[in-house]
Amino acid sequence: MHYIEDLKQFIGKDVVLKGWVTKKRSSKGIEFIVLRDGTGFVQCVVDVSEAGEQVYEAARRLTQETAVQFKGNVIEDERQIGGVEVHVKEIEVIGPSQDYPITNKPHGIDFLLDHRHLWLRHRRPWAIMRIRNTVIFGIHQFFQQEGFVQADAPIFTPNAVEGTTTLFETMFYDRPAYLTQSGQLYGEAMAMAMGKIYTFGPTFRAEKSKTRRHLSEFWMIEPEMAFYDNEMNMDLIERFIKFVVSQVLEKNQLELELLERDTSILENTIKKPFPRITYDDAVAIIRGEQQVNGKTTIGLLEEMKANTEQRIQTLEKEIAEREKILEDTNLKQGKRNFIQNKVDTMKHELKELQEKLKNIPLWIDSAKNFEYGEDFGGADETALTSLFDTPIMVYNWPKAIKAFYMKEVPGRPDLVKGVDVLAPEGYGEIVGGSERESDFNILLDSIHKHGLPEKFFQWYLDLRRFGGVPHSGFGLGLERFVAWITKTYHVREVIPFPRYYGRLEP
Repeated sequence: MHYIEDLKQFIGKDVVLKGWVTKKRSSKGIEFIVLRDGTGFVQCVVDVSEAGEQVYEAARRLTQETAVQFKGNVIEDERQIGGVEVHVKEIEVIGPSQDYPITNKPHGIDFLLDHRHLWLRHRRPWAIMRIRNTVIFGIHQFFQQEGFVQADAPIFTPNAVEGTTTLFETMFYDRPAYLTQSGQLYGEAMAMAMGKIYTFGPTFRAEKSKTRRHLSEFWMIEPEMAFYDNEMNMDLIERFIKFVVSQVLEKNQLELELLERDTSILENTIKKPFPRITYDDAVAIIRGEQQVNGKTTIGLLEEMKANTEQRIQTLEKEIAEREKILEDTNLKQGKRNFIQNKVDTMKHELKELQEKLKNIPLWIDSAKNFEYGEDFGGADETALTSLFDTPIMVYNWPKAIKAFYMKEVPGRPDLVKGVDVLAPEGYGEIVGGSERESDFNILLDSIHKHGLPEKFFQWYLDLRRFGGVPHSGFGLGLERFVAWITKTYHVREVIPFPRYYGRLEP
């Protein structure tokens, strides 16, 4: 048996492929079948003059998602996916498929999510999951080669880490417990034992939110480093993001092409230094009071509005022209399918642009009226990052809006040494980190001010009682990171089986 991803090694030779029929079209005496096997997609050609009547008839009877074995010859063809196609000589049906529910016609997102177990088979989810796999492997590679120890934090916790309003409560035998919001506090304890550690596991937030950035169950990568200040922390974050993005660019060219991902931002990410901006300067930039490379957020958002309006007009015209062609009853089915798929793609883009056009005036208004001391919302992050072509780091945040464990800025007790990494293209925060408060008394006071139960944090205070040291860490949300890399609008598409408010199946 051979795999599709290896076919370029077998040009001119016979191979045996096992996979599923993704789609097919017919011409006179020829069946064109796209086969997938998990490693890739390939066009397979069954020509009656080459394969014979029996094989040709077997090909004609194949239906979408039928599992098959093909034997055939590999032909080089750079026009095709992967640069090859297979001319089929023999066909064996392994598992039939009847009335497959996801067809070439448009389906709503709820329908696709109800059939997520099948939707994962299609090109876009396949490409995203392959990139997700590269990201996960790259994360482990980076930290292992940097001398980190992978450590596992518990999923059941007796208390909140960052706030009590988004906890999933359950029972742990005869006492209440909560699904973890973060492995950070336990990571700090392990860093005091191991020096440099990272946790990688599921985390849970009970926010009743259906925004494109939120999931109820998601995966977090949380390194903690003893003897690190926040400057060292930011250096590590930047090296880390550059490394993982470079792995995707190296290993997932086909997947990025299938997703039609413009990789220029990703290439900038690995080549250019990340701008580091204080919260104070970020506020001035958001309000349009400070220029970046001669431009302001307000001016750029107004320019974005004009460009979006123009693109919408172009799309509406192109859609109307193609739909006029589809009215021709004599149009061949292959060409009809091609045009219909193009129309569906353009309609999807049009819908996103119309939503964007509706939001831009809100972003402009939010930017102009941003109040110092507030946290950044999605609109504020979009306005700020629109001026940059790489991720940016915003540091030294108001203490009042950050978590209790963050280190105060010397001489500025109103600020903490926090850092958020904001991705460009409207994807917002992908990393949140800080230097951790190492002063026992300041930390204890912060616990009290946040209304947290001191008794549950005695073990955490022990980390300062017994050989406390400066230390730092951060958390990266895997799904937001993958969504930005793949330029996927909603994080629900970058996890195999999404869980968010209102969605528990399949």
